[in-house]
Amino acid sequence: MKIRKGDRVRVLAGKDRGREGEVSRVIPSRNKVIIEGMNIAKRHQKSTRETMQGGIIDKAMPIDASNVAVISPADGKPTRVGHRFTESGQKVRVCRRTGVDLDG
Repeated sequence: MKIRKGDRVRVLAGKDRGREGEVSRVIPSRNKVIIEGMNIAKRHQKSTRETMQGGIIDKAMPIDASNVAVISPADGKPTRVGHRFTESGQKVRVCRRTGVDLDG
């Protein structure tokens, strides 16, 4: 999976199409990502020891990774992600649009 936690992404499909946000969680086994403030659904929450308050809460639901695109740090546009190896042999993610490294 080419999307990681902390990446800035744009939603390409669904009710939040066109909005941008940061990936808060990645679920590689299901090929899904959770983005802060996107794809919000109402969920009934029973009060537990951790959450003393029960009731109806807003919860960010997963979005398929194919429906989001990473934002290029160079020009702020959505891009595809590729890989390349550095001189030291380390594999890094690169922006296909501009060739800028996405990792560090």
